Amino acid sequence: MAAFGVRLQQAMRARGPLCLGIDPHPELLAAWGLSVDASGLAAFSEICVTAFEGFAVVKPQVAFFEAYGSAGFAVLERTIAALRERGVLVLADAKRGDIGSTMAAYAAAWAGESPLACDAVTASPYLGFGSLQPLLDVAAAHDRGVFVLAATSNPEGASVQHATVGDGTSLAQSMVDAAAAVNRVAAPAFGSVGVVVGATLADPPDVSALAGPVLVPGVGAQGGRPEALAGLGGARAGQLLPAVSREVLRAGPDPVAVRAAAERMREAVSYLA
Repeated sequence: MAAFGVRLQQAMRARGPLCLGIDPHPELLAAWGLSVDASGLAAFSEICVTAFEGFAVVKPQVAFFEAYGSAGFAVLERTIAALRERGVLVLADAKRGDIGSTMAAYAAAWAGESPLACDAVTASPYLGFGSLQPLLDVAAAHDRGVFVLAATSNPEGASVQHATVGDGTSLAQSMVDAAAAVNRVAAPAFGSVGVVVGATLADPPDVSALAGPVLVPGVGAQGGRPEALAGLGGARAGQLLPAVSREVLRAGPDPVAVRAAAERMREAVSYLA
């Protein structure tokens, strides 16, 4: 199997630079006329799998599955398998981060041989980028990817992410730079370590040297405008991967309507390919 960065680049070129979210929060389950329990979660996920077939990347938000305990994890496992059977790359939005053996266990779960393992996983580096090494190692060994949180759009994030290190570099920029250093090992291939940069940031970190993907959440309902993403943080063509959830999911529960909304968004960001 090719490295994740190579597979992602191929998928984005062939099927468009768009990451679609599966975010089954209770209010949305109710709005779709589904029960707010594991069976409703399963029905929601099945609709999304049907609607998102043929797209490049789909990102289940793990927390909304965890909320239902083992039954929720069983639904998540089935959803991951169903998406991958359809040739869709799956990005687990798990935002895991810890140290030592605990990080190694997270790595085994989300990037190893576990039924939960996806093509890529999001991770938090704010215990130090080096704390992610077990995850980076396992992901590389299994040709999976890691998206490292760098600069998020939530107001609380700025107090940490905009803080500076000794040379005046922001912590967010230092995370991008550390990811770039990992990707240089794979050069000239597109790197498998990406970063997460919010679509609504006024002053995003410089990602021009990353040589890997930039996941851009916050497009659509959260205020990020598809037409304004080009060059975000100095990004090059084919580097940005906009992530959309509510803007598409509010078209449900009809899978045809959900797919149509997803196709409209894919067309809106197609210029980024």
